[in-house]
Order: sequence, then C-alpha cells, then structure tokens
Amino acid sequence: MERIKEALDRARKERGGDSVWLDNGHLPNGQIKPPAFKLEEIVYTQSRVANISPKLLAQNRVINNQQQSRYGDIYKVLRTQVLRKLGERGANTLAITSPGPGEGKSLTALNLAISMAMELDKTVLLVDADLRNPSLHRLLGLGKVPGLSDYLTSGVPLNELLIHPSIPRLVILPAGKNIANSTEMMSSQRMAKLVQEMKTRYPSRYVIFDLPPLLNVADASVFAPLVETAIMVVEEGVTKTEAAKRAAALLPQEK
Repeated sequence: MERIKEALDRARKERGGDSVWLDNGHLPNGQIKPPAFKLEEIVYTQSRVANISPKLLAQNRVINNQQQSRYGDIYKVLRTQVLRKLGERGANTLAITSPGPGEGKSLTALNLAISMAMELDKTVLLVDADLRNPSLHRLLGLGKVPGLSDYLTSGVPLNELLIHPSIPRLVILPAGKNIANSTEMMSSQRMAKLVQEMKTRYPSRYVIFDLPPLLNVADASVFAPLVETAIMVVEEGVTKTEAAKRAAALLPQEK
C-alpha cells in the first residue's frame, strides 16, 4: 500500500494537481470520475487581434471582464438564465433582436457575449448580423472593418474577417459594409450553410447573432429559424406594449 501511495503522490506532482485518476475511472477515495476537460490558453493564430480601450468600453457601458463593472452582475444574472435554457435544449446558438431600433439589443448582445466568455470551459463567437445598421464595431472602437457582408457577397474567407478583441475566449465577426439586399442575404443558402458550420465546428463554442430590429426589416424573422433560441430586448418605459407583441409574434414561438 505504501508503494501505491508513493506512486499516486508522484503522479499528482507530475500533473500539477491534487486529483489523480486511477485506471478504473475512479478517484482514489472511490468517487466516480467526473467528465474531464482540458483547459488551455487559447492562442489566436488566424483571427486578427485588436486592442480595445478600457476607457471606451466604460463610456459605451460595455462590461470588461478584467475590471469590476456596475453592469457586470446584471449580465451574470442574464447569463445564468440563458445558459440554463441552452443547456436544457442542448443548444449553442442564440439570436438577439428587438422590436425597433435603439432599444439596446446590440449592447445586450455584446455584454452577454463577454459575460458568457467568462465561463472558463467555453468560447463565444459574436456575429454582427445587422447588415443595414451595424453597431458592434462602434461599441468596440474597431472602426469600419470588413465582415459578414463581405463573406456573403464577395467570398472573403472568414479567417480574414474574425477579430479577437483582447477579451479572453471571445471572437467577433463584424457586419462589414452596409448592404441594401440584406434580407436576401440573410435567407440565402450561403448564410444557412455558414450558420450550420458555426453550430457544429466547435462543440465548446456558443454563437450569438446580433440581428436587426423585427419591425423595421424582415431580416430577423427570416433568419430566426436558423438558430435554436432567441432573446427580444425591449427598452423600459419606451417600447410600446403593442409593438412588443407584434415583434414577438414574428419569432418562432418555440425559440
């Protein structure tokens, strides 16, 4: 027994941890081995890295996972609810929209994505799919950069469009240039194949789509069937009840 204990101690030191799995899949104290994952630092070799100003983030009410934020805890509550729903459905895609413009959908999408990226065993891809009036690049101070519309219309490779905004485990796909035929692009086979690729390529990744408002253009309603879940953001004291009801009716109810 003493030699077994010494062997376990050596293995523990070599692995740099306190838990050593035995060959039978149990812990030394007889507990069943839980599902294991290997957490490694993510190195972005293809995504362009952008250094984001913490001051700009604060001005735009964007939470920063490196600093305390008075909005951070609010989004952790939302994150908990969203992750529970995604887990119940075995889903990893989420669309965020609103009845009309200016109600906070893009800020909610960005802050939720950052909060979800704080989960140490998951990564998040945030896609600006508001192709007529994109705003994620402004919130992050990225300037006008190519993005989703350039992929859809010109075939620019995704690895040339993705941006890592110096926030761990988060990658952004900007909207790119504004396009007038956004509804046709959102309902195209090319978009459907892209969403399917995003869903399945990385099992540990959540994909969030910032969509246009529901009542302005048809983009969000034609795109919604491609994703598994949706959030509709309304502005307290501003969004009319009737507008919220009409907008909600445009989303598949099972989402």
